[in-house]
Amino acid sequence: MSLSVTTVGGADLAPFIPALARLRTLVFRAYPYLYDGDPAYEERYLQTYLDAPDAIIVLARDGDTIVGASSALPLTHETDDIRAPLHAPEFDPQDVLYLGESVLTAEYRGRGLGHAFFNHREAHAARLGLNTTAFCAVQRPDDHPARPTPYRTHHAFWAARGYTERPDLTTTLSWKDLGDDHETPKPMRYWIRKTQPAG
Repeated sequence: MSLSVTTVGGADLAPFIPALARLRTLVFRAYPYLYDGDPAYEERYLQTYLDAPDAIIVLARDGDTIVGASSALPLTHETDDIRAPLHAPEFDPQDVLYLGESVLTAEYRGRGLGHAFFNHREAHAARLGLNTTAFCAVQRPDDHPARPTPYRTHHAFWAARGYTERPDLTTTLSWKDLGDDHETPKPMRYWIRKTQPAG
């Protein structure tokens, strides 16, 4: 095993897009996302990270094989649904790095790659002079029939990284769950981390 973690952005991302699309489609099938996606759609989605200034994807590789990835881009380049809750007076959208999805194949979990994903993205925010990092996570009911037993959320991990859960900050995103024949809206809750401005 030869694990490496690197940050890639701009045109340098292009060769990795097909593999990333396949990885996302595979990992997001699991709970809590239960996403019935397809690589062609994911390739179109990932085009944002090719085009948006200062967008990055952190790649985890075992040798030449991509086993995980984590994305981030300035909030000003995100969709209206993502931007809407993070508004003045509490937030300056120009000062927020939005942390997109993290995906990691099951056999590589528990090896510190989750921390590495956050380290690289938070370092990117610092390089850009952005003092807030934020992401949102899907909310599923505790009695959801697809919830595994046992199941442990990432909440303690996120809190240990300095993120605060904000039940008052929510948005809604839609996708098709496994077994469904149409998209349905999903409630998403934000987690926020603020740092002191340098100097």
